[in-house]
Amino acid sequence: MKIGLFGHGNMGTEIERLINESGKHQIVTVEESDVVIDFTSPEIVLENIKKAASLGKNMVVGTTGWYEHLKEVEKIVEESGAGLIYAQNFSVGANIFFQMIANAAKLFNKFDGYDVYGLEIHHKSKKDSPSGTALRIAREINGLQFTSVRAGRNPGFHQVVFDSEADSITLSHQAHNRSGFAAGALLATEFIEGKKGLYTFDELFKGEK
Repeated sequence: MKIGLFGHGNMGTEIERLINESGKHQIVTVEESDVVIDFTSPEIVLENIKKAASLGKNMVVGTTGWYEHLKEVEKIVEESGAGLIYAQNFSVGANIFFQMIANAAKLFNKFDGYDVYGLEIHHKSKKDSPSGTALRIAREINGLQFTSVRAGRNPGFHQVVFDSEADSITLSHQAHNRSGFAAGALLATEFIEGKKGLYTFDELFKGEK
């Protein structure tokens, strides 16, 4: 498959490395591509989506912090006849973590006496706060309050604590590097090729075709 990249920062570099190692795909210009991957910034991702759609290119969007434009993006994708898949987090491990959080929340909702809070840490250059991953976790747990830290080089840490007078239960996900995000983005690229419409990574993760 021919893959174009919007953005060649840390994530773009990691995606290119995995593509070169795999030998399955090749990096080309956006105009020549079968699918475009975007890991840029919230300020420019909407314009990139419009450009890809105008070229009839299917797209994987790993950039977060733009979801207030979701309805607009859905319309753009529908009118162009292209396909787009997005996620708050493309890491397979993180998506397992989402399911763990959702299941834990259902259990704790049956009992009184537990408060819940969250902590997320990302590198100092990450622009959106709270992270898209934190917002996704918050969707699974109504009333969850997150503390966000932007410092150092951490590629992504998320922790949820269920706390009571009797005990505390802590669930956390720590990304060691960006390879998990990049690998998931490539899975999403293979999923979205030839499809039309708007998809989330959940649909790929559940094995829906």
